[in-house]
Amino acid sequence: PVFALLLLIFCTAAPALSEQDYLLPDDAFRPSGKAKAADTISVRWDIAEDYYLYRNKFRFTSEQGDVELGDTEGIIPRGHQVRHERYSQGDRVRAVVVDVTMDANRPQVVLSRTSPVLLEKLLEMEVPEIYDGTVQIKAAVRAPGERAKVAVFSRERDVDPVGACVGMKGSRVQAVVQELRGEKIDIVPYDEDPARFVCNAIAPAEVSRVLIDAETHTMELIVPDDKLSLAIGKKGQNVRLASQLSGWRIDIHSETKVRELEAQVREEIASIDEVDD
Repeated sequence: PVFALLLLIFCTAAPALSEQDYLLPDDAFRPSGKAKAADTISVRWDIAEDYYLYRNKFRFTSEQGDVELGDTEGIIPRGHQVRHERYSQGDRVRAVVVDVTMDANRPQVVLSRTSPVLLEKLLEMEVPEIYDGTVQIKAAVRAPGERAKVAVFSRERDVDPVGACVGMKGSRVQAVVQELRGEKIDIVPYDEDPARFVCNAIAPAEVSRVLIDAETHTMELIVPDDKLSLAIGKKGQNVRLASQLSGWRIDIHSETKVRELEAQVREEIASIDEVDD
């Protein structure tokens, strides 16, 4: 099981918190009191599958990502920092709490800016349909700071899950893109049919044909010649994220290459037939 916190972070002193400072899903887990973090952040921690949202303020103290949460220490390790992001005292950031450890009898909060959970929680904050459970996030993957893909599903037929996430003129998704400093986000519809889901995941490229090898859990996608580079993406990023999102290994070929391979196979079969005759 996993747990996470989403912190709204300012580099100022933190005031006393009220009930309005808690941003909770309908019935997020109820913390059970394993550790408490002093004055300005009094949170009881537990391990649960639901995600607990919490808003607090901290002061950024170093380029390595050390933060102060009252008497509690927090840190954004280098592995959880987006490579091109830089912060100064006074900047506002959002981060996901991925772990809490005890250091010299004091809790230390481990934060992340790279976790896919951050993307999920930001979307939940911007999209009411996700918050109330009408739209569900089935999967989310990221190449932090560059590109992300999210698969969404609607529990109601009259609600378009992708449209709900994008918002009027893209307002909802753009708010998340801005928070992630320009990270491009592809929102695609989830489908129970693996082939359809993979075709959705490879968007914005179009797919002409799909060949499935269930034994190796691989799909070969045939795309128009002019869509090949779009399907693969820069340095293979689009197909790599689509593979991670769908859980399938994906190979991509152009229509021209497939026709050439088919012609080659026909020639080989014809030559074998001639030898038999």
